[in-house]
Amino acid sequence: MGSPKRQRKKFSTPSHPWQKERILAEQELLKEYGLNRKYEIWKMNTILKNFTMQAKNLVTVKNPQVEKERNQLLTKLYSLGLLGRDAKIDDVLSLTLKDVMERRLQTLVYRKNMAGSLKQARQFIVHEHIALGDKTVTAPSYIVPLEEENSISFAKNSVLSNAGHPERVATKVKKTDKKPKEKKASDKKEEDVKETAKEKAEKKNPKKEAKAKDKTKEKPKEKIPSTHELKKQKEDKKKQEKKLEEEK
Repeated sequence: MGSPKRQRKKFSTPSHPWQKERILAEQELLKEYGLNRKYEIWKMNTILKNFTMQAKNLVTVKNPQVEKERNQLLTKLYSLGLLGRDAKIDDVLSLTLKDVMERRLQTLVYRKNMAGSLKQARQFIVHEHIALGDKTVTAPSYIVPLEEENSISFAKNSVLSNAGHPERVATKVKKTDKKPKEKKASDKKEEDVKETAKEKAEKKNPKKEAKAKDKTKEKPKEKIPSTHELKKQKEDKKKQEKKLEEEK
């Protein structure tokens, strides 16, 4: 059976649930890195916070034990590919969330042109198509160390290990087709000529434009008389007729 252990969260949720700037930033990260849920962002953010908290505690104090812990932290961050070899403890505070997101297995698979999109890279990892050496990894949020980065490849038992697989060929074609097509100089000249001709025609015929504007103006609507007004008009006519008869 083993010792039962209470499973706890590996991330801390944001302090306030409704913050517009944070929500918009998280939506951009979801699109940029092909994530499914926001807790993946929070998980990477907690890892970054742990590193920065350790660095803040180690900056002020000077002891042999503190120096030892500094070296351990810097070597760990260098092994994860977050800092350079000659980095200092102050450089840890300049790390951002995107630096950590770039070291995820999902993004590295996409950067190495092994998948056509970040969503497809996630699918390959979850379906056990990606391996680090002889070890298959099914976690897209796995932070890849520098030693294992060059060993990212398709699993031996996977169908995608064959270089002639149609999905791998399709990804290569997509990468080549993504280059933006530049407009030819002749097309640009034709567009410029058309615009100048339109401007000249508008300047030559200002009267036509004025007539067109007058036509577009709505005509004032005639008022429809009510029943009460019609009755008054009939009564007035009858009175006028009576007066004329009396005068005769």
